[in-house]
Amino acid sequence: MPRNLGALMGRNRQKGRAVTGWLIVDKPAGPTSTDIVNRMRRAFDARKAGHAGTLDPAATGLLAIAFGDATRVIPHVTDALKAYRFTVRFGQATDTDDAEGQVIATADTRPDDGAIEAALAGFRGDILQVPPQFSAVKVAGARAYDRARDGEAMVLAARPLRVERLEMVGRDGPDLATFEMVCGKGGYVRAIARDLGAGLGCLGHVVALRRLWSGPFDVADGVAPAAVEALDGPEARDALLAPLEAGLAGMPEARLSATGAVRVRNGNPGEVIATDAGAGEVAWASHGGRALAVGVYMGGMLHPDRVFGG
Repeated sequence: MPRNLGALMGRNRQKGRAVTGWLIVDKPAGPTSTDIVNRMRRAFDARKAGHAGTLDPAATGLLAIAFGDATRVIPHVTDALKAYRFTVRFGQATDTDDAEGQVIATADTRPDDGAIEAALAGFRGDILQVPPQFSAVKVAGARAYDRARDGEAMVLAARPLRVERLEMVGRDGPDLATFEMVCGKGGYVRAIARDLGAGLGCLGHVVALRRLWSGPFDVADGVAPAAVEALDGPEARDALLAPLEAGLAGMPEARLSATGAVRVRNGNPGEVIATDAGAGEVAWASHGGRALAVGVYMGGMLHPDRVFGG
């Protein structure tokens, strides 16, 4: 074998174990979501890992980490509803819309409970939300937070957001109020706090934020990263993993014939023998109890989009 070809093959060889599944983490405040994913990937010695939805460094709570083929299910979990509990401090606006930033404006007025309850109605249902200046939104090819750190003030376009539920669940004096929100993909809790404070005429920013659940995953099932790392070896940690199929909860299943399973594994439409999916609906394909792909059910066939292990 030519020397340069051997070197190329060495560089292309994948490192780590071919582990697949979901790790439900209760993220602590401080590290970024990417920091936690990298730590867990090393702990499991996994070839491939990703997460289903970023949490700000100061935020805590549910971070669903996917390994191996489970990374192909990430879009389904990311698109699902998710729930947050957060506390807003009234009287101050910050440049990051949370307590990590610099105070840029203050107000002396404070809202009573009735005013807050009335204002919340405008944040429910289908709304338009302008992302924070410090956010991952791309502006001319660069992340908004990078431009904001350089002192650039940007005009960010409003984005649609579905808010299924938004309620005040606690009040700790005139300055602080705690809320719970259930929303769809792409929502910024910091923007809710900012806009709620502005609408009440008192300003506001987030001082505490915790994600409670996202799609099929709940923080009650989460484990601390340090507890994972304290286990002896990656095999011992595998017992913490939920199967790939856990991320597909709520999506209809399409059971394939043996021939259909072979076809779907090869990226072709496969025969469905049983399903609750309607025509044109996204479903996950299975055979022998194992998930094989996600695709569209139509005409008695599952047309695969993402094939697992393919």
